[in-house]
Amino acid sequence: MTTPIKFDDSPRGKQLQAFNRLLDVMEELREKCPWDRKQTIESLRHLTIEETYELSDAILKNDMPEIRKELGDIMLHMVFYAKIASEQGAFDIADVLNSECEKLIFRHPHIYGDTKAETEEQVKQNWERLKLKEGNKSVLGGVPSSLPALVKAMRIQEKARGAGFDWDDKTQVWEKVKEELNEFESEFNVEDFSAIDKTHATAEFGDLMFSLINFARFIHINPEEALEKTNLKFISRFQYIETEAAKDGKQLQDMNLEEMDYYWNKAKNL
Repeated sequence: MTTPIKFDDSPRGKQLQAFNRLLDVMEELREKCPWDRKQTIESLRHLTIEETYELSDAILKNDMPEIRKELGDIMLHMVFYAKIASEQGAFDIADVLNSECEKLIFRHPHIYGDTKAETEEQVKQNWERLKLKEGNKSVLGGVPSSLPALVKAMRIQEKARGAGFDWDDKTQVWEKVKEELNEFESEFNVEDFSAIDKTHATAEFGDLMFSLINFARFIHINPEEALEKTNLKFISRFQYIETEAAKDGKQLQDMNLEEMDYYWNKAKNL
């Protein structure tokens, strides 16, 4: 452990003390623990993704103790990456934090400069313009290619709006949804179902989803969160069917759809 640093008892002092403690623990683990010594930036990557999804799950459940725990795990990973980088002479945690502060100050000229921005939309538009000044060749350049498609669609639309490329109101977006739905439906208006052009139908389905995500954005619904809540609801109801059927001595593979619907409707009424 490094020499202890004294902090005052103010809230900020306690926060700094806790962060300093994490740095001390990381130093010791990196030095003494075989597993921690072995880790690289590459080996931590998939673990960080897993921790991020666990935080997302906790947020959806509004489980504050679990959110606190998962935030701690992610904070550990951030410190871990910086520690490894410092060993390689690339950067350390101070470089990470200072560069982030400098970026935030630069991208908030309405706070730290003379720019006027009184609405959220004005802030977003300024943000995207400043990112282009930093070297981004496209407004959409900051959207990670590895994002899940649904989340990526949301970010693409948000960034396009930040550049002023957007519909005027939600009625226009809803008309687009109906247009895309009709185009998707027309793909299946054939007598021979095997004659469907799967490639074209897939493209039309993608257009429909993109337009629905766009409409959700206009009415302030997060489509990723909405879909995940539906997933969780379905899991809960399906597991109820399994549990209640088992209590009655039944197994799903031996039941018909009508029997399953009986338990499903009971689950819906809970």
